Amino acid sequence: MSGNGAAAEVDVDGVAVRLTSPDKVVFPDLENGNRKRDLFDYYVRMAGTAAAPGPVLSAVYRRPTYLQRFPDGLAGDEVYQKHLPHKRPDYLHATVVEFPSKRTGHALCPTIPADLAWAAQMGTVTFHCWPTVDAGEPDPNNHPDQLRIDLDPPDGADFDEVRAVALDVVKPVLDDLALPGFVKTSGSRGIHVFIPVRPLWDFIATRRAVIALGREMARRAPDRITTSWWKEERGGRVFIDYNQNARDRSMASAYSVRRSPIAQVSAPVTWDELVDVDPRGLTLATVPGLVEQRGDPWAGMAESAVGIEPLLEMVARDAEDGLGDLPYPPSFPKMPGEPPRVQPSRKVAEHWDQWGNPRLRP
Repeated sequence: MSGNGAAAEVDVDGVAVRLTSPDKVVFPDLENGNRKRDLFDYYVRMAGTAAAPGPVLSAVYRRPTYLQRFPDGLAGDEVYQKHLPHKRPDYLHATVVEFPSKRTGHALCPTIPADLAWAAQMGTVTFHCWPTVDAGEPDPNNHPDQLRIDLDPPDGADFDEVRAVALDVVKPVLDDLALPGFVKTSGSRGIHVFIPVRPLWDFIATRRAVIALGREMARRAPDRITTSWWKEERGGRVFIDYNQNARDRSMASAYSVRRSPIAQVSAPVTWDELVDVDPRGLTLATVPGLVEQRGDPWAGMAESAVGIEPLLEMVARDAEDGLGDLPYPPSFPKMPGEPPRVQPSRKVAEHWDQWGNPRLRP
């Protein structure tokens, strides 16, 4: 510990946050900006103030947030933390979340810059937040205000292939349906597109809406996009990971640093910028200056919220054509209307119909 620097209290928008081991190396492959102090300073700078939230605080504001922590840097062990510790500073904000098992817990609910600074002090590299906002209602975090399209590249694909799918297929589909799409790099090879929606529907409805949207994209480019949950069926296509919209699923927030040797950031860009952006140039060191230069492309996202009625009509049309729900993640209990979670190669063909439903047996 002797080489990690002296602990200090840092004033973060009027709240004293203790910073320990500021010189500990978090990103061992970087020559500059590799310390815990640099990560801490990045999040404090990007959080802004409670009165004037910066881009990262705006992205996670009052959202249930899980912490991807590396207490000993990326070379050490990873901790994925959903629950806040019982012993924690009084200034931290929490919210109640309900898991698929119906159990509940208390997750971080960032409301002031000190919430993010504390998490950075705890070794948090990435903030993973829910698509809901705790507005202080009796039943919080049950009505998403975002649909999330996760463009998951197949093995061997690079960012350019995912970018082409986003520009050639995803954007035109959203435009045709008059849906606002806010795009960001994933911080690796993928791309995320968030659609702000009015929080009037539950997770079941919003997840099904994204399935319908993904199916429409796959119809337009069947050789490039798939909604198949099973890897053996994807055939080298970009996967629309619809289950990122299920309860308890979270995605890296906008402006979160990722587990990357060069401290890449999951950075919002405009659709025009996406055409030639190099995600490797969007890092802890460069993103703050970029935001100061041209602003935050996701500012005002909530004001663009739309209803999902047209997508629910697509859900109904798909159902009439025999296209029902798709499998949930393994951690979920069996959900109403869900097809069997049976890997296609393990099915006995005569026991299943063309839509993956079990045939009635005599």
